[in-house]
Amino acid sequence: MRNLEKSDLTLLIAVAVLTLFAPFILNPFPADSAMAQFNAGYPDLMQRFVIFGIFAIGFNILFGLTGYLSFGHAAFLGVGSYAAVWMFKLLSMNVIPAIILSVIVAGLFSLLIGFVSLRRSGIYFSILTLAFAQMMFALAYSVLTPITGGETGLQLALDDPRILGQSQTAEGNIPVPGLFGLEMRDSFDLAIGSWVFTFNIGYYFCALVLIAAFYLAIRIFRSPFGMMLRAVKSNQQRMNYTGLNTRPYTLAAFVISGMYAGLAGGLMASMDPLAGAERMQWTASGEVVLMTILGGAGTLIGPVLGAGFIKYFENIFSKINATILHEWFAFLPDGLEDFIVAVLYPFIGKGWHLTLGILFMMVVIFLPGGLVEGGQRIAAWAKQRKSGQGSTGNKTEPAE
Repeated sequence: MRNLEKSDLTLLIAVAVLTLFAPFILNPFPADSAMAQFNAGYPDLMQRFVIFGIFAIGFNILFGLTGYLSFGHAAFLGVGSYAAVWMFKLLSMNVIPAIILSVIVAGLFSLLIGFVSLRRSGIYFSILTLAFAQMMFALAYSVLTPITGGETGLQLALDDPRILGQSQTAEGNIPVPGLFGLEMRDSFDLAIGSWVFTFNIGYYFCALVLIAAFYLAIRIFRSPFGMMLRAVKSNQQRMNYTGLNTRPYTLAAFVISGMYAGLAGGLMASMDPLAGAERMQWTASGEVVLMTILGGAGTLIGPVLGAGFIKYFENIFSKINATILHEWFAFLPDGLEDFIVAVLYPFIGKGWHLTLGILFMMVVIFLPGGLVEGGQRIAAWAKQRKSGQGSTGNKTEPAE
């Protein structure tokens, strides 16, 4: 970390603070207040924030840094999940071997798919990755049912031949994933007045992995390898004309990105030991594309922000229904209350995709650089206003 630039170190510290203090930051409203609906500080959702943040960071190395748009990246997420569950079934319930196997298996699959897909570029590359992902989804869903569990998914069972661990607990239950005696589902609640903050072992394990993954992404972005990837994105054809073979660099970026996806898949299985083919579907690949563009493709923190933004909408905003709206606007006259609820209802609950789509359109049109560009504009405006006030205060009036 000593070799990091000041801005990168500041960014890394900001990510670490946000993730480590997320139970406080994501629970701003008292548990008994009407606004508690917007609290997102519970373990399952916080785990999704960081896991999909890792997924988006890896995808950003391929898309934002190198310029290759993959529509099949969820295949590596699913492969990582399957590898982790099989490790739980055969070896141990310790999450470390499962995550290591997830990264290795996803890396091997991405090496094979990338070797073929990177023979083309542009839209042809995107279609190839989509085709491979759909092939893998079809295989996992039906053909490879003995390995993947088919449409029911791959799950743990009481008769799993676990070599380094027990097949079932003393109570006759299936063991849960853990880390050297610490179970991923263990939590501790801290009550301060009307606020309740939950600290979960699984979340903090994922948070530490996110910080490490973010640090690695910084090193990649600032390395000579990262500069080469930027050059590929800028003008790959010109680089080829100079006699430089860019394929090893693009293939390395594809494999690294796939390993990030495998890491995210392994973490998903570690939090909930279940792997299903739906994680490999094209919609999951499209979701990570939205996360990266919404947050800011090519930026370091943008994909993390985009992942958190979309997962917040999916899990919090989608739960707002007509009953909650009526509670919020109960102070209005009945006719006006019903009118406002009728206007807002299509945009909440099951219609949260409509709101997300509108916001995504606004970001693409007005903030091409994503949420990061929005933050930069606000910071520049505040700095300009502050400097303007300072110059006004120091302005000298002519003597009369």
